[in-house]
Amino acid sequence: MTFAEIKQIAIEKSIRVVGVKKTDIVRTIQKQEGNTPCFASGKANECGQRNCLWSAACE
Repeated sequence: MTFAEIKQIAIEKSIRVVGVKKTDIVRTIQKQEGNTPCFASGKANECGQRNCLWSAACE
């Protein structure tokens, strides 16, 4: 997923994106969806959120 696509998802969810890093945007989306905001935290194998939209790009 491109950064532009991530920003579009955030905008649709009324999340501020100007001047915000991709990681922080994704974590805010995760939190808003009721998930643990763990994107790119190094815990991809531990989070247990296998249906997460971001899992393919997570570290």
